[in-house]
Amino acid sequence: MSQVVYSWLEQARDIQVSVQVLDALARTLMLDASERAHLFQLAAAVDPTPAASCAWVSPAQFELLRQLEPIPACIQNSRYDILAYNRTYGRLMADLDAVPPEDRNCIFLVYTNPEWRKSIVHLDETMRLMAAKLRASMAGHLGEPAWKMLVKRLTAESAEFRENWERYEVVGMRTKTKQFLNPYVGLLTLDHTDLWLNPESGARMVTYVPSDAESRERLDALYAMVLAEDGQAVTPAASRTSGDSSR
Repeated sequence: MSQVVYSWLEQARDIQVSVQVLDALARTLMLDASERAHLFQLAAAVDPTPAASCAWVSPAQFELLRQLEPIPACIQNSRYDILAYNRTYGRLMADLDAVPPEDRNCIFLVYTNPEWRKSIVHLDETMRLMAAKLRASMAGHLGEPAWKMLVKRLTAESAEFRENWERYEVVGMRTKTKQFLNPYVGLLTLDHTDLWLNPESGARMVTYVPSDAESRERLDALYAMVLAEDGQAVTPAASRTSGDSSR
């Protein structure tokens, strides 16, 4: 049936298909990012997933993420979609590059991704808190398809989410110290801060600053590993701080 619907869309038949159906169709047919974009174009619909949202991030913001390294940092929207991230964040809790773009959502990952879940020291507390944060954020987006799709996927794929969602707890944003068990460098204790880029849309830059000297050393080691994978050398910390005086 999925292939039939896809064929009808390619033939420009006059059919009405919701974004939820298009999303399910893309997953069933295992479409890659470009094929998924083509599907939504055929249906004259807007793809609400993180994979289609990264155009919102400006070149200056991408550069800021890079300049913050080795501090892990990313840009998220109010739905906790990860729109962009630097290389250290990409290895903080999982190999984020290996995660399909449409699955790069912090709440979806904490409930469904084994690697991501294994890295979070206080997993049960985090899952409950994230469900409560999602409910609080969703209050202003109740009629939007992307929010409905996220809750539907989480409800279908995670019994733990269903249990926490039915608690009807609500909690707002808060800054706190978090601990991660990184598979490459070990335990990291980091201070989580939200830097608001566009409060109206909920867009924010999330940073994780080391809380102690040991965590800082381990973050530096993680950064060195990532650079080695890219075939680059580590720039001394003093140079990263001072910047290029010729600019």
